[in-house]
Amino acid sequence: MIDAVRGELVKLRSVPGPLVSLALVPVISVGVGALNGWSGRQALTSHSSLLRPDFTAQQSGFDGVQYGMLALIVFGVLAVSGDPLGPALLAVPRRGAFMAAKMIAITVAALPVVVVSVVASDLATQMTLGPYGKSLGESGVPRALGGAVLYLMLMCVLAAGFTMMTRTPLVPLAVLLPLVTVGSQLLTVAAAGRRAAELLPDRAGARLLTVRPEHDALGPMLGGAVLVAWVVAAVAGGALVLRRRDV
Repeated sequence: MIDAVRGELVKLRSVPGPLVSLALVPVISVGVGALNGWSGRQALTSHSSLLRPDFTAQQSGFDGVQYGMLALIVFGVLAVSGDPLGPALLAVPRRGAFMAAKMIAITVAALPVVVVSVVASDLATQMTLGPYGKSLGESGVPRALGGAVLYLMLMCVLAAGFTMMTRTPLVPLAVLLPLVTVGSQLLTVAAAGRRAAELLPDRAGARLLTVRPEHDALGPMLGGAVLVAWVVAAVAGGALVLRRRDV
């Protein structure tokens, strides 16, 4: 298994698509985080009515990584779709071992990038907030930082598992990117769709990022459990399709 994981890591380093998308995660996260902090500072200084009524410096530090997550989803998709199945199974004939090695390699490659992105994005926001910025040690923030890392990693593995079912990047990208950017938010407009939206992977997992959880919504633990259930279903579905697929 170790050799199989090592081989998958070598393949990830040799393909431009996954590398570029992974490199964009911290760039987008920190860039949006800094811009968010700067705009928040301007709004607070001028007492702008455009500032969200629920704005807090602590929570705003997590806005950047939610945009960086888009690049991470692309990484998870390309890491699977860019690997031709025939040659891959010649190197690792046991399909279960191949699936496990692929998911482990994606996790190992993405984890350090995600950790750096989450911390750096929050720091960038707090620094550009200036006198309104808060410490990363504030109550609830360390837990939310850990939750943000877990959230991004689970969404990445979800994308990879979904892609293993389709073997094409088009379907997972066409489903996941719109879902994360606008899909869940559109559902919340109608009261009937609000409950359903809370159970979608992106909105449920986003509860892991909350510094002060809301009492009328899924908490971090339950939201994380819902996202884990989605990930397990996607990976299990990918493994099942892989087992039955002819090369």
